[in-house]
Amino acid sequence: MRITRQGFIKLGFSVVAGGLLPPLLRKPLLGKTKDVAANASPDLVAVKEGSPVQMFDAGIKALGGLGRFVRKGQIVLVKPNIGWDKTPSEGADTNPELVGRVVAAAYEVGARKVYCFDHPVNVEADCYRRSGIEKAVKDHGGEMRAGSDQGMYRKVAIQGASVLKEALVHELYLDCDVVINVPVLKSHGGGRMTASLKNLMGVVWDRRFWHRTDLQRCIAEFPLLRKPDLNVVDAYLVMMEHGPYGASTEDLALKKMQILSADPVLADTAAAKVLERSPETVPYLRMASDLGVGSMDLARAAIKRISLKA
Repeated sequence: MRITRQGFIKLGFSVVAGGLLPPLLRKPLLGKTKDVAANASPDLVAVKEGSPVQMFDAGIKALGGLGRFVRKGQIVLVKPNIGWDKTPSEGADTNPELVGRVVAAAYEVGARKVYCFDHPVNVEADCYRRSGIEKAVKDHGGEMRAGSDQGMYRKVAIQGASVLKEALVHELYLDCDVVINVPVLKSHGGGRMTASLKNLMGVVWDRRFWHRTDLQRCIAEFPLLRKPDLNVVDAYLVMMEHGPYGASTEDLALKKMQILSADPVLADTAAAKVLERSPETVPYLRMASDLGVGSMDLARAAIKRISLKA
């Protein structure tokens, strides 16, 4: 599956026509939100109408700069979604240009080393290559690591969990100084949606336990082990239906958006609106909020909206 010129025109028309107009950046759908005080960092930044790289640069600047999250000499993990043997035009994996820019930006603020991996559903080598992410990471000085090698996972207890009490977790997620979570936003049959929280399934070995036990509860409980330091939700090309791998170009909407926040629950609550789902219909959001992982309260959040449209 690939998006033709006609497909992009159709997607663009659907955005302009109003049916898929990005709801996060329309204040009435967010309700009343708190103003961002002068010289204060917002809780969440929502950017639209730019390339993935342009939106990241504008968004991270508004969030206080990447130096707020990465200090000189630290080791950084950039965790995108590379779960599927798909091309960037198919919307199943994180945009490679965005991933490459995050890697480069981490080095710019003094990171000593930047790693990247995922535990793919399809063959790892094919996913890394066809997604364009392996090349983007290497081109910007980062290092790809295997996610399909069980020897790189360690069993850890998850304090406070009632279902996911332990898990085999990739050593990079456990050991790196900083975790930058860079999911692609898309629909998901079992989880309702994929964004910041669900993207963390890619750092565990036994995903089948999550699916056969209580997927929603496991997604909510896993961040009790460790939350990402920064979440950058790629909502440039969004798979609105038939996720996580898609059926046709009819499933895709060219949203040209990005959401940045240190709070994965807040980021995903906003992302649900972009996906045209009520956050309350995604059970793991409320579960994670109740566990103290983050907040669903967009009305109390300080949100910075940026439009890069010329």
